[in-house]
Amino acid sequence: MSTSLTERYIAATIKDLPQELHDEVRPELSASIADAVDARLEQGQPREAAEREVLTDLGDPAVLAAGYADRSLQLIGPRFYLTWWRLLKRLLIIVPIVVFTVVVFVEILSGGDFGDVLGGAIPATITAGMHVCFWVTLVFFILERSDADTGLTWDVDQLPEPREDHRSGTDLAASLIFLGLVLAALMWDQLRGFIRINDEPIPILNPDLWPWATLGLLAIIALEIVFAIVLYIKNWSTTLAVWNTAITVVFFSWTISLLVRGDLFGPEFLNLWTINNVTDDTLYTLAVIFGFGVTIICVWGIVDGWIKTYRTGRLAGRQQEPTTSQ
Repeated sequence: MSTSLTERYIAATIKDLPQELHDEVRPELSASIADAVDARLEQGQPREAAEREVLTDLGDPAVLAAGYADRSLQLIGPRFYLTWWRLLKRLLIIVPIVVFTVVVFVEILSGGDFGDVLGGAIPATITAGMHVCFWVTLVFFILERSDADTGLTWDVDQLPEPREDHRSGTDLAASLIFLGLVLAALMWDQLRGFIRINDEPIPILNPDLWPWATLGLLAIIALEIVFAIVLYIKNWSTTLAVWNTAITVVFFSWTISLLVRGDLFGPEFLNLWTINNVTDDTLYTLAVIFGFGVTIICVWGIVDGWIKTYRTGRLAGRQQEPTTSQ
């Protein structure tokens, strides 16, 4: 038997198992589920209800996977291990980023230089991460030792949705709309200006970038548009991941090289900051933060492309694996 719910359960079970265990676990688990469902069908249960009960009795697929891999799920005790681990991962993503951002802006508003900003933000971020690890672990230690009931139970509704083979039309539309807005923003900035003083436009990007640097940026955007369309048609592959990396590196080089030379932003736009008593040190700090932001976005864009390529390859491999159906 092979149904959507069963396949989602099996996929959730084997996704973190070593590849060599997939051929063994998938047919074994599929057959076991099918036998259990058939037994309930013989007792007169509806198929859908029988399947849900069988999967619920099997429990959290992560726990089942740990059993197949002979991997212990235990920190202080096994009962709350997965709940602790899932919560800790989420908090370690959210809390340090929030702390880093808040400290950076506080230091800038306080007039701190680049050294002050990093000297305050980095230790605060590390400390926040340590506090998250300590307090979350302490709470679950107390829960484990007190035999408390958190009220958290696993059911089949928590199974992850199956991944799509191809990007949806919504993804393509979103990419094209975003790139179109970028083009519109560039034209508006140079022709009409987002900032106007005495009815005179103050361009944010340096007008002296025209023609060659501006044409280079337009070419990068055009490549991104073509890439989005090809990605929608072909889906992720090693070739597309390489192209994504190349386009991202070109954009990163274009942005950072102009930023380092001081040619990225218009002189009139920078002069506005000086008029408003923003010091050169603060401008330098903001430029460094902007550069870090561009770097993080570009690195994530490259890594995300390769992750999706890997997942697409794994999904294709799984679809070719034999399944047991009854």
